[in-house]
Amino acid sequence: MTQNGKGRPLRSTLWWDNPADPGMTALYLERYLNFGLTREELQSGKPIIGIAQTGSDLSPCNRHHIELASRVRDGIRAAGGVPLEFPVHPIQETGKRPTAALDRNLAYLGLVEVLYGYPLDGVVLTTGCDKTTPAMLMGAATVDIPAIVLSGGPMLDGHFEGKLAGSGTVVWEARRRHAAGEIDYDTFIEMVAGSAPSVGHCNTMGTASSMNAMAEALGMTLPGGAAIPAPYRERGQNAYETGKRIVAMVHEDLRPSHIMTRQAFENAIVVASAIGASTNCPPHVNAIARHIGVELVNDDWDRIGYDIPLLVNMMPAGEYLGESYHRAGGLPAVIAELMRHGKIHRGALTVTGRSIGENNEGARITDSKVIRTFEDPLKQQAGFAVLKGNLFDSAIMKTSVISEDFQRRYLRKKGDENAFEGRAIVFDGPEDYHQRINEPGLQIDENCLLIIRNCGPVGYPGSAEVVNMLPPDALVRRGISELPCIGDGRQSGTSGSPSILNASPEAAVGGGLALLQTGDWIRIDLNKRSANLMVSDAELAQRRKDYKLPELVNQTPWQEIYRSMVGQLDGGGVLENAVKYQKVAETFGVPRNNH
Repeated sequence: MTQNGKGRPLRSTLWWDNPADPGMTALYLERYLNFGLTREELQSGKPIIGIAQTGSDLSPCNRHHIELASRVRDGIRAAGGVPLEFPVHPIQETGKRPTAALDRNLAYLGLVEVLYGYPLDGVVLTTGCDKTTPAMLMGAATVDIPAIVLSGGPMLDGHFEGKLAGSGTVVWEARRRHAAGEIDYDTFIEMVAGSAPSVGHCNTMGTASSMNAMAEALGMTLPGGAAIPAPYRERGQNAYETGKRIVAMVHEDLRPSHIMTRQAFENAIVVASAIGASTNCPPHVNAIARHIGVELVNDDWDRIGYDIPLLVNMMPAGEYLGESYHRAGGLPAVIAELMRHGKIHRGALTVTGRSIGENNEGARITDSKVIRTFEDPLKQQAGFAVLKGNLFDSAIMKTSVISEDFQRRYLRKKGDENAFEGRAIVFDGPEDYHQRINEPGLQIDENCLLIIRNCGPVGYPGSAEVVNMLPPDALVRRGISELPCIGDGRQSGTSGSPSILNASPEAAVGGGLALLQTGDWIRIDLNKRSANLMVSDAELAQRRKDYKLPELVNQTPWQEIYRSMVGQLDGGGVLENAVKYQKVAETFGVPRNNH
């Protein structure tokens, strides 16, 4: 029986070349010949490599992978492997209702079943749009066969009226200008459409760019692979090299559990701060860690990453887009700068078979306006602040996008710096927000905090990107485009709002936000990392006694299954019973025969 370089039998031979069981071998083999594969290929001892295809017409951010797969196939064959491409459940943040967050765990489940139950020795994980990256890494972590990530890359830079228009980020600017009466509906649409000029995922440092950077920081993709724009020739070259490399990884038996270690996750946290990464990174990365068996919690993001400076000048925290970032050196340049100051675990292993330090040692910054040095960062402290109090056990605030205007209005009160108080305006979901935000009776002013609840994993369901709420039109026309926002949902990684979000536990399961009432006074203290409703303990106890959990309506079978199993965002929003399944391929061997 064919073995890899570490003396382990290739999984695929147990399906397709097992003389001890000719009946089953024949059954498994014959149908895979019917579209042109040969017996020689399948019984040659060549590694069988899956290509997990996330691209489709329903997933435009990843559609480029349909073409890229041919270069992956070329690389696999050049290295002596046999490629088998298979579909992955579609995930498209901008297309799926009620939210694509539902699809991350569904795609994860499907991938686990494919990787474990089919004759695959290794897999290329195609990623791009937000949740495709964590879904693929979660699945690979659970099964633990050799795996490598191939990002589809960001779109080319967008433009509108001669200015850069960043995907996602321009939506929030257009929303503000429309509310202020500066643009009409048609201009709104044209402005946003200008941000999407080519194939690829978001060209800003939204969740897509951030999570593909996390894959690279974790060591799961070839160096520099995260930032190459989708239409560039280097993207096709990267696909080819990725195909070649996964075959070698099978021979080396280099698996995700060897790569995604505690040191790798700490590297990812540091990188997230330096690039101004999305607020969706903590739940996604925490989810990957739980499936690989590494303990990682929100407090680690604050402890390890808060004091890391912001080095990447890219929207929404900066001013440039993906093409400039790639040409300035991309993530290797950022990692090299972090290594120069002792912030990276240089010995962490990667898919290259070498350490992250060896991979990035010679990288350099080629445009210091786009990638800054430690000595000249955009901000000295750019990590996530993790807040706690009677409103929630854990929530995060992205400090890299705190604007000068927000600092001046809320965080520079003499004698009480980095803290603010305000009157709560509570909305039960985005529909309630849109219906009532402009009601004069709410008397919303600059001293108010906007609260949105019942938008978490259970409540929505799936956790929706709704926390970055625009103030009432009247305030926007006065030049107040940001109010403090708090919610148990998420927000787009392309948003520049310094919201407090991912509040756990969420209101729908009885978290503190459920007890909040419009008119309550809230105090946020970033120095103490606290967020509290300023009412007496007796009043809180009475409210909790009177509170009844909302009646939740499931619209599909998956929503019911999802709600019954999903955990909170601070724990990654995973299916809680799934995390006990680890190193499945090694633990259980191959599944029992199907006949």
